[in-house]
Amino acid sequence: MEIVWEVLFLLQANFIVCISGRLPISSSFVWSAQQNSPKIHEGWWAYKEVVQGSFVPVPSFWGLVNSAWNLCSVGKRQSPVNIETSHMIFDPFLTPLRINTGGRKVSGTMYNTGRHVSLRLDKDHLVNVSGGPMTYSHRLEEVRLHFGSEDSQGSEHLLNGQAFSGEVQLIHYNHELYTNVTEAAKSPNGLVVVSIFIKVSDSSNPFLNRMLNRDTITRITYKNDAYLLQGLNIEELYPETSSFITYDGSMTIPPCYETASWIIMNKPVYITRMQMHSLRLLSQNQPSQIFLSMSDNFRPVQPLNNRCIRTNINFSLQGKDCPNNRAQKLQYRVNEWLLK
Repeated sequence: MEIVWEVLFLLQANFIVCISGRLPISSSFVWSAQQNSPKIHEGWWAYKEVVQGSFVPVPSFWGLVNSAWNLCSVGKRQSPVNIETSHMIFDPFLTPLRINTGGRKVSGTMYNTGRHVSLRLDKDHLVNVSGGPMTYSHRLEEVRLHFGSEDSQGSEHLLNGQAFSGEVQLIHYNHELYTNVTEAAKSPNGLVVVSIFIKVSDSSNPFLNRMLNRDTITRITYKNDAYLLQGLNIEELYPETSSFITYDGSMTIPPCYETASWIIMNKPVYITRMQMHSLRLLSQNQPSQIFLSMSDNFRPVQPLNNRCIRTNINFSLQGKDCPNNRAQKLQYRVNEWLLK
């Protein structure tokens, strides 16, 4: 029944996905574009126009203002993408994700970075994830929130051109090959980002409720504000599904390194309308500066460029148990050479 329910969710959200051709990561290309990266202007970028008169590059300029960010303009494996649901490859070798918390809850500091709500975990209780498309175990470094100024936008990834109200991104680095997230972000097979869409509802995900309840979210109203959260259960953030969609892409902020594997979960999580309103009241600026809402902190979708989008959802298993006729009639075609 889980597959049936998730297929219905996908269809309700205009979900489902594949495109032919798989481009391998070129470590030499990544290195040539990233070596000798100057630190100047490292934080000099924005998602939208700044109203204070000075020029700060928005996404369309990220790759033009700093040579270290040139992948943002010329890269062929950029994220986010619009997931076309009329094409998808079922990959039987994609196993469910395995989350290892060591049976313990974690602590972390929640920041207003001026661009995101960011929860960075402490190093005492580590959270690792494996399975899915991963060859190596990856360690959770940060939970990042993207959200819109209205409910019809906010997520970075789109499904058949449709946005969600927000997107939670759990950013992990390959701790088996690299010593920290900074090194991993520049290196092949460096990052895994688990992405979960956010929808507005009458109820709230228990993990996000800890982050977004009024007593907590008001502590980070302005840029550089921080607040410590303790006793967090990362597993509560995941929706109740083992199904996902995956593709190879990039970081969605400068320098846009093409070292990330994306895993998009096949169910959303929910927050209340009041919690979404509280997010929109967060400022990009410090108290002494003009208020500018942090909302709409998403990068526009990038060309897919023949990348393959895979899933562990096997639609051939659906049939008489599925009450939705659209799901029963759903078909997709895969280029035969991809299956050889």
